[in-house]
Amino acid sequence: MDGDKLTSKTDSEELKTTLQSCIDSLTAEANELYLDQTVAVLDSPLTPLQFYRDFISPNKPVVIRDLINHWSALRKWGPSYFRETIGNLQVTATVTPNGYADAIHDGKFVMPEERLMSMSRFLDILDSPGKEVFYIQKQNSNLTDEFTEILKDVDCNLKIGEEAFGKQPDAVNFWMGDGRAVTSMHRDHYENMYCVISGWKKFILIPPTDLPYIPYEDYPTGIFKQEDGIWSVVDDPNTTQVPWIAIDPLHPDTVSYPQYNKATPREVTVRAGETLYLPSLWFHHVQQSHGCIAVNYWYDMEYDIKYNYYKFLEKLTSVIK
Repeated sequence: MDGDKLTSKTDSEELKTTLQSCIDSLTAEANELYLDQTVAVLDSPLTPLQFYRDFISPNKPVVIRDLINHWSALRKWGPSYFRETIGNLQVTATVTPNGYADAIHDGKFVMPEERLMSMSRFLDILDSPGKEVFYIQKQNSNLTDEFTEILKDVDCNLKIGEEAFGKQPDAVNFWMGDGRAVTSMHRDHYENMYCVISGWKKFILIPPTDLPYIPYEDYPTGIFKQEDGIWSVVDDPNTTQVPWIAIDPLHPDTVSYPQYNKATPREVTVRAGETLYLPSLWFHHVQQSHGCIAVNYWYDMEYDIKYNYYKFLEKLTSVIK
């Protein structure tokens, strides 16, 4: 029986080795045959058909300049305009002691504290930042729900997105915050059109075909809370555990997660007036300039054959761990 167990273990290891070789070939061919090594930047908009054919269908990111150059927000939006038009508006800001919201902290997946304040108060904090990091980033279509008074300065929907995706966006979000705010590496089941209005956003992007090299762990959940000037993490009563990416691409721990060495990240900086098409299921990590203002549109992805292949790759990855 011991011999049978040894043979079974050997066969299992050989199978895992074979599967790993197949996965490595998949990711290598994706990088060699269709993925660009840098994110393309287009100096002018393209037609919806070109957009769909060249980027949406192959699931490739692209930066498009001048797509939103008709927006009055590019000329108006800033602290002075916001104080004048929406200074008394009550907005939801997330607050953390370290700039990381929805991220791993001391072995837990920790969500930010949320505070309701006037827009003028939020701008005051950005003008003179303290130890805490404030960020308007509530991803519930807050632009159309909370910021209706300045909605006229942008498009409620991008025409190229409506025609290429064949649908209205599920959410349109407003983003503004401290330069220390960082979005940890994650992926979304949305086609994302990310428009920068002021400042810049720096994205680290990793294609879905690199999924086997992105380490996940299950983490207990918590929420940042401040009381009497002291920050702590309290348990989240609504969720017990969350699977989250275990590596920070700015400081990757490749000793604990050596497979990340095979990942092929791309970096791109999106500046004022530019729009990033961030395809569904691409892993992304985001940094920003202080006071950066952006609007993004989320279109629900199509759960088509690409999604089926992705889920298949996900299951294969779990087998070889």
